[in-house]
Amino acid sequence: MIDTSEQTLVKSKPILPLTTTLGPVHIAVTDRAKALAIWQDVVGLDLISERGNALSLGAGGKVLIVLETGAIRPSVPRSIGLYHVAIHVPTRPDLAQMAVRALQRNVRISPTDHLVSEAIYLWDFDGNGIEITFETPWRGSLGDPEKGETYAVTADGEPHSGRDPIDLDGLLGELGPSPVLAARMPAGTRIGHVHVHVNDLHMAMDFYRDVIGFAGFLLINSFGMGDVGLDYMPHTIAFNIWSGPNAALPPAGSAGLRWFTILLPDAGSFDALIGRLEQAGAPVERLDEGVETRDPFGNRIRLVLAN
Repeated sequence: MIDTSEQTLVKSKPILPLTTTLGPVHIAVTDRAKALAIWQDVVGLDLISERGNALSLGAGGKVLIVLETGAIRPSVPRSIGLYHVAIHVPTRPDLAQMAVRALQRNVRISPTDHLVSEAIYLWDFDGNGIEITFETPWRGSLGDPEKGETYAVTADGEPHSGRDPIDLDGLLGELGPSPVLAARMPAGTRIGHVHVHVNDLHMAMDFYRDVIGFAGFLLINSFGMGDVGLDYMPHTIAFNIWSGPNAALPPAGSAGLRWFTILLPDAGSFDALIGRLEQAGAPVERLDEGVETRDPFGNRIRLVLAN
């Protein structure tokens, strides 16, 4: 049961168009071969191009992750930055294929049932968090903490923790009695959400909801987490304070988040977002392609007009 006294009333409608999406996420890593051993061989992304120290990986020809080699240390614990990037797959067998790739290589995974999604968590060799997600909104919904409900409620009205382990045997059964194993993610795989470390939940909610323009979903102090999105669960951006109230940006040269990208569908919504950033006093740096800003904690965000 969630303590309703700790639930902040944050629900809102999105300001952003519902066709807003997330674009490529740029992540610093220390070693090319070790990075590809996870992102390519386990996660299953194609190496689409390589320019200088930038490795562009994706699925179906679409770039999803850009790994920038040359970091001089792994990601720094208890700092501002990436908690995980979530790569959403089109079907449940795609999730099962990824589990097989990890098990074949003895890579530790954490398969978790969130009810509105199923997720497999893992980490690259630099400690960058990765979530592979299959969305299952028909199975239920998140509860309403203001009404004293549990975190999640099944379609039959039963309480659900939102953190149950996935039945791995059942998941692998999706591949049938004679599975054909896939080395790569299919076309249609996408960046579904980004989850970042911050050091103040309320400031994060004000920024991502009121300035960036996502809908407010939840802010639960007892969990130390909040999330925002568009018009459906799961979230598009999540944030937590698990690095502690004094968390700061990691030292230069650390592996971790460089920036993530929000793709705006039209010039009107792009210009309106720039206006909200300027009015809020957020940094706005004009680039050849779009604009870069930062949340109040230093997480970098690039805003790009979708092609």
